[in-house]
Amino acid sequence: MNKHLSSQDRAALQVALAMRREQLETQRHQHLAGQTRAEHAREVLLQDGDDAPQRDADRELDLAIADREVLGLAAIDAALQRLSSGHYGLCADCEAAIPLARLQLEPQALRCVACESRRERGQPRPASL
Repeated sequence: MNKHLSSQDRAALQVALAMRREQLETQRHQHLAGQTRAEHAREVLLQDGDDAPQRDADRELDLAIADREVLGLAAIDAALQRLSSGHYGLCADCEAAIPLARLQLEPQALRCVACESRRERGQPRPASL
């Protein structure tokens, strides 16, 4: 159980995660206009116009945005699950407490800054004891 966060901190972070999830879900729904990802991609592909290469580029960009939204929702859901299981706020790599300030900026953070930086640079994670 992660004890570096007070119950008030956890409650505030849970609200922040829920709000971000709702915002992202609303954004995703507006982006896809209520369609599935496949239906939306097909619609973009079939749009009128004679510039097929531009439509392909638009479709690829559109799908990338949809994928980013899905990944964002998954990260938030995983953070909510960690919160309910008592593992929220602990780095997935080194198990150190993730500072409250980082969680307030990015409540779905999975790693501390040091481990996330190492991961982004492609360096191996430190050996655990």
